[in-house]
This record gives sequence, C-alpha cells and structure tokens, in this order.
Amino acid sequence: MMRLQGIAVSPGIAIGKAVVIGQDSFSIPREYVEADAVEQEVARFREALQVAAREIENNRDLVTKELGPKSGAIFQAHLEILEDPKIREDVESLIRNRQYSSEKAVSFVLRQFAEMFRRLPNPVIADRAYDVLDIERHLLRALLGQPHRSLYHLTSPAVVLARNLTPSEVANLDRKMVRGFATELGGPTSHTAIVAQGMGIPAVVGTGPFLTEVSGGDIVIVDGDRGIVIVRPDESTLREYEEEARAIRAFITELEKLRDLPAETLDGTRIEIYGNIEFPHEAALCLQNGAEGIGLYRTEFLYLGRSDLPSEEDHYQAYCEVIRIMGDRPVTIRTFDLGADKVPVQLGLEKEANPCLGLRSIRLALRYLPLFQTQLRAILRASVCGNVQVMFPMISTLAELRQTKLMWAEVMEDLAESHIPFRRDIPLGIMVEVPSVAVTIDRFLDEVDFISLGTNDLIQYVLAVDRTNRNVVNMYNATEPAILRLIHHVIQEASRKGVPVSLCGQMSSHPLHTMLLIGLGLRKFSVAAHSILEIKKVCRSVTVQQCEALAKRALEMDHARDVQALLREQLIKLIPAFSRIM
Repeated sequence: MMRLQGIAVSPGIAIGKAVVIGQDSFSIPREYVEADAVEQEVARFREALQVAAREIENNRDLVTKELGPKSGAIFQAHLEILEDPKIREDVESLIRNRQYSSEKAVSFVLRQFAEMFRRLPNPVIADRAYDVLDIERHLLRALLGQPHRSLYHLTSPAVVLARNLTPSEVANLDRKMVRGFATELGGPTSHTAIVAQGMGIPAVVGTGPFLTEVSGGDIVIVDGDRGIVIVRPDESTLREYEEEARAIRAFITELEKLRDLPAETLDGTRIEIYGNIEFPHEAALCLQNGAEGIGLYRTEFLYLGRSDLPSEEDHYQAYCEVIRIMGDRPVTIRTFDLGADKVPVQLGLEKEANPCLGLRSIRLALRYLPLFQTQLRAILRASVCGNVQVMFPMISTLAELRQTKLMWAEVMEDLAESHIPFRRDIPLGIMVEVPSVAVTIDRFLDEVDFISLGTNDLIQYVLAVDRTNRNVVNMYNATEPAILRLIHHVIQEASRKGVPVSLCGQMSSHPLHTMLLIGLGLRKFSVAAHSILEIKKVCRSVTVQQCEALAKRALEMDHARDVQALLREQLIKLIPAFSRIM
C-alpha cells in the first residue's frame, strides 16, 4: 500500500482502477524547412491556429453550458492567448528568419511564454504556465494530426492518474466513467482545480512523483477532502473508505429532507441562512437548498477572463438574472473587490510588492471612478426588479465610507435627471474585514443599514498571515482568540445599536463553527450553496443556551488548537455524521 499526501482541490471520495496517463509525447518529424518552403510553412501554422481555435471554442461552449460562465471563461482566456498577435508574430518570425518548422517554432515560443509565468512570485499567476502548455498541445496536435489522449474514451469506471492535467483535459472527462483524478503537479488555485470543482469530480493535485510506481488497473483511492491518494490499499483501508463513502451518501440524502424546513434551534430561535454566490447560475442552487436570500453576490467575475471592460448593460443583465431567480428574497450585491489575486488585465495596473495591502477593492473603485459609476448605475437600475441591498468591501476609514456614499448619491441624482427608474430606499452596508473598522465599529454603525463580517480577509489582516502563501497558511486560523474576540465585539455592538449583522466568510460555511457563532450572538449566516443544508442541520440540533456555554468556554481559551478540539468534540457528539469532515 502506498499513501501519498497532496492538495485537496475538489471534495469527495473516489475508488476505482487506475488509468495512468503520461505527458503527451510529440515527436517533431523535422526541425527546419527549406528556404523556398517558408511561406508554405507559415500558411500551415496559420491553418493550425484556426484548428486549435475551433477546438478551444468547442471546449469553452461545452463547459459554459454545463458548468456556467466561471469555468467557460478559462477557455475564453486560452483563446485570447492563442490569438495574441505577439505569439503569432514570434512564431512566424522564427519560421521566416531561422527556417524553423512550425512545430519547433510553436514549442519554442510557447515554452518561453510558460517559463515567464513560472518565474512570477504570485503562485496564482505562476499556475497560468499550465494553461500556456495546454495551448501548445492544441497547436502541436493540429500540426501533427495527432488525436487527444484516450482518457476521454474510457469504457469502464476509473480513477485517472497523471503528471498533470490541463483544464481542457479535465473539462472533456466523461463524468460517468471518471470517478476522480490525482496529479503529481498542480496547485489549489489552478484552473484545473476550478474546473474539477465545477464538475464535482473528487481530485487531489501536487502529490509529487509517484506514477512510476503505479500500474494500470491498480486499485486507487482519491480522498478529495483530506488530499490523500492511496494506491493498492489493503483490505481494511479499502473497506473503511467504502463504508465512509456509503455513509456520506446516506447523510446527504438525510440533509435533503431539511430543504423546506426553517433553521430554527431546539428552543425556538430563528437563524437566517443566506447564500454566497460568485456567478448568476448559482442562485438557483441556493434557492433549491432553501436559502432565504443572497447574502453575498460577488461581482468580480464580470471583469475576469475577458479582454474588455464590462458594459453597464453587462452588469445590469447579470444582476437582474439573480434578482429574478430569487423573487422577493433579498439579494445583497457587493461592489467589485478587484486587486490582490483578482487583477483585471484591462486596467493595466502596475505590479505591487504587497497587493493585499495595496490598490484593491473600494480603493480601486474610488481611484477609477468611471468604472465604479458604471457598476453603481447598473445596480440602481436593477433595483426596480426586486429586493436589492448593496454592500461595499474593504472599507477601512469613515472618510472612505462617506466618500463612497457620496458617489452613490451622485449616481442616483444622475439617473433621476435622466428619468431612469430606480429605488431610493436601497439598504447600504459594509464588509467588516479590516481591523480598523472592527475595533471602531460603533462609529460605523451609525452610517450604515447593515454590516457583514468578511472573515477571510479579517483573519489574514489581524494575524498578519497571507492566506495564499503556502509557507504560512497553517497559521491562518479562524479560531484564534483575537479573531473570536473581534467577532464577538462586532456582533455585540451591532446588536446594541439594532443594526443587522451577518457573517459571509468561509468560516460561516463550515459546520464546525456554527455553534460557536450562534453562541457569540450571530443570527444570520451567509454561506456557500453546498453548505446551506449542513449549517441548517446544526442549527436545528442545538439550543442557544448550549451554544452560549460553548462560546464562553472558547473565549476563555488561549490557543486556536484548543478551541478547534472543543468545537470538534461537541459537534461530533451532537451529530456523529460530521466526523467525516472534521
């Protein structure tokens, strides 16, 4: 039995026979062409460009149809790289000036391009090197007439093992046959990981070298929750995982019975559960799982994976789509949180030494006012379609909040002068994710209609830990005493002033934290769509008194690990089925 630890990127358990896929091996038949054949070779390259573009377009359309625009945008970005004039010019220059064959020129140019990405310090951007190599393979297949690797034509269920899989390869996997996959390379922020999550295929990446020790047909377990890959498991391990998989399926079936029931504690306290969404199509899943509204509608997707800036109409249609799906339920639209690891290429922003503390989010919006005004106009126009709220991210000072509200008022007046209908009574709120706001929250509560704790950023700023840095990510912990005390302080102050408060960070989506947050006074959760039923299950299994006693003990502890142990013990004691995800 061989046990490997990698990076969990898509949850679930997959058990099956291994199909081992090596890297594409392209044998370039000739490296140079005769001088009088140069133009013919250029024409052959251009024809390959068209073939590759059609192949990528088909991937884009297929993935967009099945998984939504988030995953489809990955392949639109591939298409834009393929159509980059610089790449075309460099390849054709090598053919004409050095008499390279098309295959040699394509491989030379795109591997240089990929290496440029690999050298970048930001791991999110560095992972784009795999996208460039995917494009190289498209072009070489077109030039050499070689078909795709045969992993798309499996005849029996299997677990795919590979050195690396590109986004297009994952998107073309047969979900009926591929139970899961594991790769030697890859990271948690890669596009391959995003596509796997969207397709619901259990996946582990970044295990390090192991393919030479695996044979096709070996039984393999991929644990997409813990990031574990087990090759040739012994009987007891295999039996344990099979039982675990059955238990998970049974638990999911049990949770589905809660869809139409309220999130009410055993002693009658009503807890509101809203959904977090990144793309319009996710609203339907939130509704299906019983969400009472959308507590966080992220809008960055409108700017990413495209070469131009979204128009006011693009914004308007995206907002109206969600508002119509949710009916009379509230939809909280967060203005764009661009910058840091979500950098729109259209703005040509200069590289920053510390982007998480730089020009991002509301700071970026107030620097690029026309960009901000376009979004605000669209939100106001869409407000007549339903129950809209607006939330501003990354506010750090009262002056910043007041400047933002002034801009909001100016846009309203512009619309009024143009006789464009909108609602004037839209509630305005802020994300509490910067320590300066959390500490002085009493000053901000007088100027907003609601607040939402954004724990993802709040944790990294309070603890001085970059949550995307693998070297310190183990220090990023939601149960550190300083975090718990800040959350408690914010909730207490909001309650004292009668201002609604929710929590929309990842912390709220994990059932481990539900009892603690209820005990700290939280009565409104905004969670990922797939977590709604789990959080509802916890709410309906406890009393507020139990939760307050738990929170009191947690606040008295000195170490995050002790808090986690306490929460785990109490949750599993209450609902043993949750032991799987602890």
